[in-house]
Amino acid sequence: MSQPIIPTTPSNQPTYALPAPLLDLLSQYLQERVTPTIEIDPSQLAYRWVGGRTGNLEPLSVNLFLSLDDLHGIDTQKSKLVQNTRQFIKGYPANHVLMSGTRGAGKSSLIRALLQAHHSEGLRIIEVARDDLQILDKIRAAINALPADCNCRYIVYCDDLAFDGQDESYRTLKSVLDGSLDSEQDKLLVYATSNRRRLLPQMMKDNIDIYNGQTDEVNPYEAIDETVSLSDRFGLSLTFHPMDQQTYLHIVQHYLNLEQQKISADMDSDAKTVLESQIMPDKIKKDALRWASERGGRSGRVAYQFSRYWSGITQLEIADGKR
Repeated sequence: MSQPIIPTTPSNQPTYALPAPLLDLLSQYLQERVTPTIEIDPSQLAYRWVGGRTGNLEPLSVNLFLSLDDLHGIDTQKSKLVQNTRQFIKGYPANHVLMSGTRGAGKSSLIRALLQAHHSEGLRIIEVARDDLQILDKIRAAINALPADCNCRYIVYCDDLAFDGQDESYRTLKSVLDGSLDSEQDKLLVYATSNRRRLLPQMMKDNIDIYNGQTDEVNPYEAIDETVSLSDRFGLSLTFHPMDQQTYLHIVQHYLNLEQQKISADMDSDAKTVLESQIMPDKIKKDALRWASERGGRSGRVAYQFSRYWSGITQLEIADGKR
């Protein structure tokens, strides 16, 4: 004899509830892995991504005092970068850029100077650290979601970019640069700086193992190709070299001249002559060269640091009544 069918109603349906501690763990898990909605304000000149995977774009207040004319000794690199950026701003085809080479040569300064020169034309910067590259796809989606009549162009800026052999985050960057179906974009470019030209380490032992037949890989040369595949996806590669002594001293003089605008009213005639003259006094020249020697080499950064040192001492002497 069949059992009667008892209709179910919401009142007699069984209910299930997870323990509160488990709900808390699930909530924490989702918060750690779900990226909040990214919103971009075209009126904001620069952002920096902070907070890892669950972080946000933090607006930056950028000091625009540095101009392209203030950067000396890198004229060739500057010219190529400006040309590529102008093409990008006007909506013409342009390339992702990798700037590599000696430290302190002006790679990061060029990015700030580009913003100073072209922000009125719609250029914007978003700074993303190497460890946050997994967020690039969401930033790209947020840029694509901007209104069609938005004339802003965004450079995603990655400073001091380099990876070790176990770091897999570079694959996200490869996809954004060139490889995914929607990697071609007219409103986003990646500009990266690095002291390493190839970004991924190239090991001498890999070549030795291949020559000696000591590798377990069936196609060992593919491992070498992988180390250069990332840097090859930057269409424009600019290399910065150590500068000579004359260029270094010229940059020192330029920065000292800039400092004159801040402190010349309080200077005595001798100090003003030092800054206004195009011939640097021997004492300052020797101090500038000693300063570079103590810091391991000549560069624009070292020249700027010396100019601040000399100007600071001069202002302190003025305040102490010694000038």
